[in-house]
Amino acid sequence: MQVIGLCRFSYPAIGGFQVEHETIEDRMEYLYATERMEERFRTFEAITLPPLQAQTDPDFTFLIIVGDSMPTPYMDRLKALVDDMPQAVIQVHPPAAHRQVMQDAINSVRHFDEAPCLQFRMDDDDAVARTYVARLREVAHDVAPFAVRHRHIAIDFNQGFIVRPAADGLWAAQTSLPYTTPGLALMVRPDVRLSIMNFSHSRVGQKMPTMTITGEDMMVRGHNDFNDSRQKPGVKPVKLERLNTDGEAYLQSVYGIEADLVRRLYSDSDTTRSR
Repeated sequence: MQVIGLCRFSYPAIGGFQVEHETIEDRMEYLYATERMEERFRTFEAITLPPLQAQTDPDFTFLIIVGDSMPTPYMDRLKALVDDMPQAVIQVHPPAAHRQVMQDAINSVRHFDEAPCLQFRMDDDDAVARTYVARLREVAHDVAPFAVRHRHIAIDFNQGFIVRPAADGLWAAQTSLPYTTPGLALMVRPDVRLSIMNFSHSRVGQKMPTMTITGEDMMVRGHNDFNDSRQKPGVKPVKLERLNTDGEAYLQSVYGIEADLVRRLYSDSDTTRSR
């Protein structure tokens, strides 16, 4: 079964954001602001890429969607980060309707063979366990007979961590919320062109059968001041604690996230404002 992971890297979509902007130019100004982009590159390098580059099953596609308005220095920097990652595919798109762009992008790399397609999504500060692709395939094979009768099935690895990288290391809290990206994947029937990006992750349980896998740390949800989901009033704060040496070692063993790299990347930034 083909596995596709999708990451929107500061793509100025029309729709798809909880932070609203009056014009697409306003959105691009927000997305490409220097402070925000520096934060995005730090989290992408320290949190997102290491476990993908260390997957125990390397047979997957990592699709990165960027805007055609991304400044050249940022584009060159992004290309350099994934230059030695054969699974990475960068696609450049002009601003357009969010769901349709993402559906078309995913379908452009799909095989459309006789097997279901496994799809997951992640932001550029999220991570999956090093065993994620392998476990996703195993679970998909387990539910394959059931999947024949359904257009989509959600496979939800609901356990992991919320993590904030900082100059003094990693701040984290355990989480087991259902349908949290990037622990959530969709098993898509071969004849169906709708993708994981056609569904709100929090509502998949209302749209299709779901299989929840718990008891395994499989995902990391990034936590920082530029999270789109944290920009609206009334967002519940998350209590994080700084990981000790054992905690750091555990995250490195499961996710490949190195606390020393985090400290090095964040050494010249102010990340002590809020946890």
